Amino acid sequence: MMVATMRKRSENPGEVFSGERGLTPAFAEITVSIPPDNVRKVGEVAWPRRLPPNPATDFATTKVEQVDQPAAEKWLNASVRKSPDRSVLVFIHGFNNQFEDAVFRLAQIMHDSGAQSVPVLATWPSRGHLLAYAYDRESTNYTRNALEDLFQYLGRDSEVKEVSVLAHSMGNMLALEALRQMAIRNGGLPPKFKNVMLAAPDVDVDVFRTQIADMGKQRPRFTLFVSRDDRALAFSRRIWGDVPRLGAIDPEQSPYREELAANNITVIDLTKLKAGDKLHHSKFADSPEIVQLIGAPLSTGQPLTDSRLGLGDHIVMATAGAAQTVGTAAGLVVTAPIAVVDQNTRENYTHHIETLSTPR
Repeated sequence: MMVATMRKRSENPGEVFSGERGLTPAFAEITVSIPPDNVRKVGEVAWPRRLPPNPATDFATTKVEQVDQPAAEKWLNASVRKSPDRSVLVFIHGFNNQFEDAVFRLAQIMHDSGAQSVPVLATWPSRGHLLAYAYDRESTNYTRNALEDLFQYLGRDSEVKEVSVLAHSMGNMLALEALRQMAIRNGGLPPKFKNVMLAAPDVDVDVFRTQIADMGKQRPRFTLFVSRDDRALAFSRRIWGDVPRLGAIDPEQSPYREELAANNITVIDLTKLKAGDKLHHSKFADSPEIVQLIGAPLSTGQPLTDSRLGLGDHIVMATAGAAQTVGTAAGLVVTAPIAVVDQNTRENYTHHIETLSTPR
């Protein structure tokens, strides 16, 4: 994968980038080894139990090369020419992610989905612990110009025929702001930006309305994943003045239903899905059925279209009615992976959220 980041280069041995903010964008080429499927579940990152990692059982980084921007562009150009459909997937992680969290998560997405897009990790300065929520939030603002520059480059590169964006949690605010800026600057988004997938977005619903409006009519297909029992988003709502978070709305209720339909935004409601961690913040990250159903068309290069059974229908059948979809059939076209997007596996994360979200 290619990494583009506003993280500061780390001075610690064995650590590439820290959670602090760099003054200028930095780039790296990284290769990750993934153990055989029979030693781990789909949707699971096999973290090393000890160092050095055992490639037979653990995710392991086999190559890390920090490069300058011209070298990064050369790598991307060459990689796109080799891909079947000359597509790029840009992944933007969420809150509480250290650098290695984001790297391993994107590696897992690419492997488990069978996607053939060129993977680009846009990683922003996150300190990787719960009490740095405010710092992380401001880091998304700090990074938005750099992410827009990346999007602008992908829009200009004639070798790139299609761009998909996948964001999770707080990373959605960064993705939406960068797309909004680009649309305002360019008078719209490039047609090659096909899909934007918003997984459990930690975004104020009122702010989202303005962002979508500012993007204008020429914008990608948006797919929104929501879960009304997402405890992490409930905690965020309390912090931000009790305004609903986009990833926890009820898409069947007004005014959301009408607004989503008017903007042709497809919603996949995972509220009733019994999977995921205690926070219910990454349900489809822990659901092999959904990962595989989404990944199946990607591995063949044939996206689900409105002439086939919709993605939501597949999920409903696989989970015995646990998931519900809202939106148009055309909106269910998916050409990039939308599963397994949140690391957040550290035990203290759940512990602290449970503590802080308990009513007092």
